[in-house]
Amino acid sequence: MAENNPIEIAVQSILQNIGEDTNREGLLKTPERVAKAYGFLTQGYQQDAAEVLKSAMFAESYQEMVLVKDIEVYSLCEHHLLPFFGKAHIAYIPNGTIVGLSKIPRVVDVFARRLQVQERLTIEIRDCIQETLQPLGVAVVLECQHLCMQMRGVSKQNALTTTSAFSGEFLDNDKTRKEFIHLIGNKLK
Repeated sequence: MAENNPIEIAVQSILQNIGEDTNREGLLKTPERVAKAYGFLTQGYQQDAAEVLKSAMFAESYQEMVLVKDIEVYSLCEHHLLPFFGKAHIAYIPNGTIVGLSKIPRVVDVFARRLQVQERLTIEIRDCIQETLQPLGVAVVLECQHLCMQMRGVSKQNALTTTSAFSGEFLDNDKTRKEFIHLIGNKLK
């Protein structure tokens, strides 16, 4: 165990308090491994999602919907520190500026790699894209499974939580919103 690493000390204490033998071979390095895992799973606190977008913005006159769907999402529920995971579907309508397509999933990761609730995650993604790119509108839908609902408590294995957030044309124009919903529901391969 790294000397005075507070996460490792806390994990050691948790293991002892649930009745484990922390000197058992399989647990000797568990505090160190958990500390490293949490460092990775919460690295979004050290990242700026707006800067991710700004690193690949380009002037372009395209003003039709840009959709990136089925983006894998992995996060930790702030209430139980258990994972939730699923897919994000994100669209925007450019207003003179487009962004490199890989930056949209990176924005998802920045916010997902913080302790979260799905509702706030949805809003943070929408707001970051709206404020940074200033598009004509943004649409975000997240579909996730929560291990805090599946492994404990209510224990509902097939429950899927869907959240959405819209701005601009997606909020004000029913036709645009319906097109987005239609596109994320279809497999266009």
